[in-house]
Amino acid sequence: MRLPVPEIEPRLRSELAVALYAQGILPFGKACELAGASRYAFADLIASRDIPRHYAEDDLNLDAAYTCGQYLADFQSRHSPDLASV
Repeated sequence: MRLPVPEIEPRLRSELAVALYAQGILPFGKACELAGASRYAFADLIASRDIPRHYAEDDLNLDAAYTCGQYLADFQSRHSPDLASV
């Protein structure tokens, strides 16, 4: 299979990211960066190859903390003028 020259480097980076992620060498976020893909696009890519997502309890806790913190920050930024008048 021959790839056009402009597609070679992105394809190699993507393939390397998938391989390193599948072997547990790179975490998900770093694999996304290496592949030059969004988290959603990389998740689709590994799913299409039947590579399970490595997601530990610590990852869940970090995501939950981020989500709660982000939700609170968004809520406060939208409602702080309303709360100041109460």
